[in-house]
Amino acid sequence: MKIVIVGAVAGGASAAARARRLDESAEIVLIERGPDPSFANCGMPYYIGGEIASRDKLLVAPIELLRDRLKLDVRVRQSVERIDRGRKRISVLDLETDREYVESFDKLILSPGAAPIRPPIPGVDSSRVYTLRNLADADKIHSAVGESQRAVVVGGGFIGVEMVENLVRRGIQTTLVERNPQVLGPWDPEMVAPLAKVMRDAGAGLRLGDEVTAIEDGPSAATLTLKSGGSLEAGVVILAIGVRPESDLASDAGLAVGQRGGIVVSPSMQTSDPDIYAVGDAVQTTSAITGKPAQAPLAGPANRQGRIAADHIFGREVGFRGVQGTAVVGCFESTAAMTGLSEKACRAEAIEYDKVCIHPASHAGYYPGAEPFSLKLLFAPTDGRVLGAQAVGGAGVDKRIDVLATAIQAGLSVYDLEEAELCYAPQYGSAKDPVNMAGFVAAGVLRGDQRQVHADAIGDEPLVLDVRSPAEHKAGALPRAVNIPIEELRERLDEVPADRPVVAYCKVGIRGYLATRLLAQHGRDASNLSGGYSSWSQHQEAQRLAAGG
Repeated sequence: MKIVIVGAVAGGASAAARARRLDESAEIVLIERGPDPSFANCGMPYYIGGEIASRDKLLVAPIELLRDRLKLDVRVRQSVERIDRGRKRISVLDLETDREYVESFDKLILSPGAAPIRPPIPGVDSSRVYTLRNLADADKIHSAVGESQRAVVVGGGFIGVEMVENLVRRGIQTTLVERNPQVLGPWDPEMVAPLAKVMRDAGAGLRLGDEVTAIEDGPSAATLTLKSGGSLEAGVVILAIGVRPESDLASDAGLAVGQRGGIVVSPSMQTSDPDIYAVGDAVQTTSAITGKPAQAPLAGPANRQGRIAADHIFGREVGFRGVQGTAVVGCFESTAAMTGLSEKACRAEAIEYDKVCIHPASHAGYYPGAEPFSLKLLFAPTDGRVLGAQAVGGAGVDKRIDVLATAIQAGLSVYDLEEAELCYAPQYGSAKDPVNMAGFVAAGVLRGDQRQVHADAIGDEPLVLDVRSPAEHKAGALPRAVNIPIEELRERLDEVPADRPVVAYCKVGIRGYLATRLLAQHGRDASNLSGGYSSWSQHQEAQRLAAGG
């Protein structure tokens, strides 16, 4: 068996290593266009920022290791130019010697990855403009920011947010320009609205809802013209506006490619040619939740896909389950993580859903160091099946999203979350873990234990009832809210009309829930504001940012 793999890093290198473990006699050729066959591209922003001091730490598997330990034929600085499917061979260009040669294969695995998008704006080819894809790019940016005092990052996705964090920590005056009114586009806007404050408090500039329309070089800096009419100056400009699948090699060979450019593959990672497989950022797979075509340029799926392709080549009955978009990103002292569908994704796909929002602490409140975070859970209103979750805040965010990601993969419901048995000690969590709490609240909604209303749907008709303390009410309250503390509500029921809907709220929803139960048992048409004043404040901040605030 002769297996040729085009592109290394996550998917290709994983496929090569798995193939060797399955067959010691196979001839495995790994061809990589760059100089490094296996490196930690997710760590590059932290190398640029100095958090990772040694560049060598990013070399996951050096060439010598792949050659000596796994007996792989590793060829770097070589580019595959064409695929001859009929003759089962490829044309390879040696970038060092400019010599082209032909290589045959029995099975071919494509792992070309995705390339950063460079928008067609004047001046985008300036020597001060960088993209980040490989270690050579990281080296250039690392050197350039050492000679500059100001930087502009264009794009507020994963790489953009990480670059802003690392440049600010390196002492560079940094501004983020993002055309949407929020950072981290896959998240729902109210969930990441607090990150705007986190970034500004850390010293970063934010231009949300704005775009760069031109870049002009100057003697010491580039001038960026903005759609809003303003301008920025920077010695370094980093484009982080997204990636596109590098699927030209596949499409030129007549392999099926999706509407968004991803190479179409089966669950076994086979392309439309059964002897050619594709893995990683260049492929189109399916959503594990909707079953529709999906692309997820993430390292975790790429590694699993590489392993699956190798398994299938050697006769194992395996299949990729699809992607659910589980992701996490750090933003200074905060963390944002998500899995599954967001609310806006549900709306776009016309999927029926319900949601709850809670604001728990990372561990038991009585133990020092507990950090608050916000958790949003989406679920099917018919059977409670978990559809997606997002969390933003301090410690514990990634832990809870990992649990919920597993719940989605297992097809669990909110009723299962109620019963989830998770580890507990006061320094790690609570006896009622936030995952359990989200399940309790969601299951309570489905059972009819409480009616809830969300911050974007209160309306003008209900009486808005603040059941917090007078001090909390004075510090900030919903418009037209009437304050009756939960401890006084039973004695002051005559102040709550029986002929008008009531929306009760507290800080995070617990006292509001108690008030809702109390009022319902006294004949009132009561609903609880999901997530309380905390969720309402996040929604207001998202609205302000959307309006250009």
